[in-house]
Amino acid sequence: MKADLKTRHISMISIAGVIGAGLFIGSGAVINATGPGAILSYAFAGLIVVLVMRMLGEMASAYPTSGSFATYANVAIGPWAGFAIGWLYWFFWTVVIAIEALAGAAIIQYWIPDFPIWLMSLILTVLLTMTNLFSVKSFGEFEYWFSLIKVVAITLFLVLGLSVIFGWYPNVEAPGTANLIGNGGFMPEGFGAVLLGITVVIFSFMGTEIVAIAAGESQNPVKSVRIATNSVIWRILVFYIGSITIVVTLLPWDSANILVSPFVAVLDYIGIPAAAQIMNFVVLTAVLSCLNSALYANSRTLYGMAKQGDAPKSLLKLSKKGVPVQAILLSTVFSYVAVIMNFISPDKVFLFLINSSGAVALLVYLIICFAQLNMRRKIEKEHGQIPIKMWLFPYLTYATMIVILGIYVAMFFIESMRIQVIMTSLIAIGVVSIYFIFYRKQSNSSIDKLKISQSHGKN
Repeated sequence: MKADLKTRHISMISIAGVIGAGLFIGSGAVINATGPGAILSYAFAGLIVVLVMRMLGEMASAYPTSGSFATYANVAIGPWAGFAIGWLYWFFWTVVIAIEALAGAAIIQYWIPDFPIWLMSLILTVLLTMTNLFSVKSFGEFEYWFSLIKVVAITLFLVLGLSVIFGWYPNVEAPGTANLIGNGGFMPEGFGAVLLGITVVIFSFMGTEIVAIAAGESQNPVKSVRIATNSVIWRILVFYIGSITIVVTLLPWDSANILVSPFVAVLDYIGIPAAAQIMNFVVLTAVLSCLNSALYANSRTLYGMAKQGDAPKSLLKLSKKGVPVQAILLSTVFSYVAVIMNFISPDKVFLFLINSSGAVALLVYLIICFAQLNMRRKIEKEHGQIPIKMWLFPYLTYATMIVILGIYVAMFFIESMRIQVIMTSLIAIGVVSIYFIFYRKQSNSSIDKLKISQSHGKN
């Protein structure tokens, strides 16, 4: 595979690559259920993601791989772990591709109401599949500009919001702290609602780890991973926590408009003309960006699985531009099937797919923690000086694992999430069972296999 991703591609992807509808629209439900305390929900969930990214960065900087972190699980934990987490991760993004394609089509219907959603979702998936098929550089370019639009939009939103808060915006009265603490207090639904919010919010950060996958195809993997792991801290602090803080400061947390679309509600409050039109364009960009990233992550996961012997070897076939064509097409085909299921059986098959992949993010984060815990000694032995180190090892690693397990268990007791965690658990057990029944083999993984990916263009 070719190292055609430039530092600017990785930088922008790490800053805003997976900021999607979860922030622009989904945050409204969190605010409505939690109140201003949603700031804490985003902060706690963000802290977990920062720690997980640091662990992943430690492994990826030492052994950048052109597959996915399933390779690290294979080496550090065992072949069964690499097999299970690889296929679960692939399944997750397959469903996400379908969801994002449908979401993008629904947004476009805002401007073209008579255009069939199924056809538009097909067109969007085909177009972004083509960008992935052409070259990894074309993926990077599209993602760069998609991300740049999101960065500019959120930055302008933050500037406008702060200008109102500090009383600098004309003809709009500064709300002070009335909405933050005056409408039932900072945590009107109690601290339990804040904790509940964490279980919802953490899934909006899923995809941050894609940068570690992309680093394997970058011109300077160690630098790229360092940029990604460092930027995730201020990205969460500024873009996520900053945006949510502005929303709950300017508007009452129980406002019906926040529930529908918090960003549109703020722009309407400020008096920005065509606020809905502007945000629809930004959200469409965010959805297409996530769709683009999902296609990329899915294909590289399959490629990495094929290298480990956990997927058909035919998926290793590369185009002249170093793109795993068959892996991309296979992922796309399954996503088409998922889209079709949305129209044939939306309340059964498609709902089953969504619920089955609902808690995969937590399993992925947990596996990353276990892998880093087991791989640290190997990295120190091979490298001596580790390019990127996990802080306070092993204490923060253990603490992160306990928190993630706590969230996973808590989901069993939350009625709205119980079905997701049960279905994901059953799917995970099924995948592990398939490995031991059909794929069980002596582990042939080693650190040497990871070293191969450092010789770009030779694998």
